Amino acid sequence: MKFPKFKDTILFENNDLVVVNKPPFISSLDEREGGGMSMLRLAKEYTPDAQVCHRLDKETSGCLIIAKNPEAYRLISMQFERRKVKKVYHAIVNGTHQFNQLDVNLPILNLGNKNVAISRQEGKAAETIFNSIKYYKHYTLIECQPITGRMHQIRIHLASQRAAIAGDDMYGGQAVLLSNIKRGYRLGKDQEELPIMKRFALHAKEVTFMINDEDTITVSAPYPKDFATLIKLLDKFDV
Repeated sequence: MKFPKFKDTILFENNDLVVVNKPPFISSLDEREGGGMSMLRLAKEYTPDAQVCHRLDKETSGCLIIAKNPEAYRLISMQFERRKVKKVYHAIVNGTHQFNQLDVNLPILNLGNKNVAISRQEGKAAETIFNSIKYYKHYTLIECQPITGRMHQIRIHLASQRAAIAGDDMYGGQAVLLSNIKRGYRLGKDQEELPIMKRFALHAKEVTFMINDEDTITVSAPYPKDFATLIKLLDKFDV
């Protein structure tokens, strides 16, 4: 897999911080098994003291805040801890869903090995607010605002509403095939149809945080190619 130049992913930069548009299929931090490129490694090549301030799932694209020095890392970490960072994600989900400030407040239990479950007894508090942005015949574009930051939070909260993210087979999401949305679409003989998007459709669209004691900034990440292509095809064929 071809990795982008770190410089080409930068959305915002000052002396203390850099916000990048993380490409899909690159992990935020080094994976336990070792090997494989990570955003942390790419960042350290760019600025040696780099620290990643939060995580995005490997398949998730979008805004990732990276500190260039320990003071900046502390500043951002404290904001995450106090839930002062506003995060906005976009997801394409299976089915048509009318969410208007839907507040999902379901505790999440980390089962280890990258598995989580909803557990009212043992889970940690987890809250996400959902709003529908655009309706298609078979799918909906959803804005997701996680108030807390639990692992797989948006994914499992959407699945709890029977609105699994397209392509998220871990939580029951079906991949989008062109034959699902384009009438009269025919595959050639012996051809196997591949999903339009080879990952689950989740993108960290926007992040708002304080860059010092006085100034707040909002950084927005454009959709990567695969997400933009899926939207374009839904606009064309699934209306």
